Amino acid sequence: MRPVAVIGIGKTAFGAFADRDLRSLAVEANQRAFEDAHISPNLIEAFYLGNFAGPSFVGQNHLAPYIAAASGLAGIPATRFEAACASSGAAFFHAVSGVASGLYDIVLATGVEKMTSQTTPKVAEILAGAGDLSGEVKAGATFPALFAMIARRHMYQYGTTREQMAAVAVKNHSNGAKNPAAHMRKVITLEQALKGKPVSDPLTVYDCSLVSDGASAVILAPLERATEFTAKPVRVLGIAQTSDYVALDEKDDITTFRSLREAAAKAYRMAGVQASDIEFAEVHDCFTIAEILALEDLGFVAKGEGGPFTLAGHTCIKGKLPVNASGGLKSKGHPVGATGVGQIYDVVQQIRGEAGERQLERHRLGLAQNLGGSGATSVVSILEAA
Repeated sequence: MRPVAVIGIGKTAFGAFADRDLRSLAVEANQRAFEDAHISPNLIEAFYLGNFAGPSFVGQNHLAPYIAAASGLAGIPATRFEAACASSGAAFFHAVSGVASGLYDIVLATGVEKMTSQTTPKVAEILAGAGDLSGEVKAGATFPALFAMIARRHMYQYGTTREQMAAVAVKNHSNGAKNPAAHMRKVITLEQALKGKPVSDPLTVYDCSLVSDGASAVILAPLERATEFTAKPVRVLGIAQTSDYVALDEKDDITTFRSLREAAAKAYRMAGVQASDIEFAEVHDCFTIAEILALEDLGFVAKGEGGPFTLAGHTCIKGKLPVNASGGLKSKGHPVGATGVGQIYDVVQQIRGEAGERQLERHRLGLAQNLGGSGATSVVSILEAA
């Protein structure tokens, strides 16, 4: 396996765009990545698309060649990956594998979702399809309800508080307010977060990620060729994708995601680093409790310490371990199919020193964590300045 580098990145703003369709969003992100890598589309040898529910959200199937052709990529292998909210994390994993194996040299991985064309109840119904339809969904559970159960159990076992979960939202909104491409650039207080409209107890509207439209793209090449395209290549030092049961009731302990722990262990081993070496992270805060679990399952803190660690300010931009300097899914937005590659975009931007107001002091070694469903899919990627 040969070393792989990111040579180009592109992303649309995340938000609600009534005048944009799914294909135009993906094409824009791709074009931005081509420009960033200083290449023309004819150099791309394979296209990997992450998209969770295009057929349900907008009615379009056969999405990979549909988007590839519109991006000037007709004729190459074009494949769509579906892994719930980890769809483009999975696309990125397989794109890295394709380059690392020597099968391809220049590969494009893109994530896209157009969610706001549907009503909120319909969006909830579509997203619920990433759960167990024969069990938990049939019983009426949506993902806010499932993560509310996770939160309640974590509170019971470890003493996690609503204030600690609200601190995740306050911090991510503060970061997102500095991100010109974020969906919700709105600073909130701890009191506001605690008094938000109830969604599924103990979660309020401020504990839940946004329904968003958007797209993101990255271009990969062998590390040995990276400087042909960019003066700031970013190496994919370690990466892993794992899976687990879809249904929450089939897990031994719902306060931890086994797939995430295993993906992290594999990625650390591949990268030759430990959790303590990571300087910053973009984690999957689909709900505030998910960021707390990620801190613990990634090994940044011991089990039960994710909440106190956050409330103490250690995950802020100036903290010991900055987490979600982009604003995270909570503020940046969560167009589910675009999220995984979007996280890679944000990590690469930090490593290059191009994050503007959100630029971190320590930004050589970063981690991205993408979650599908209630932990049925996990992708962990570790990147460093080449």
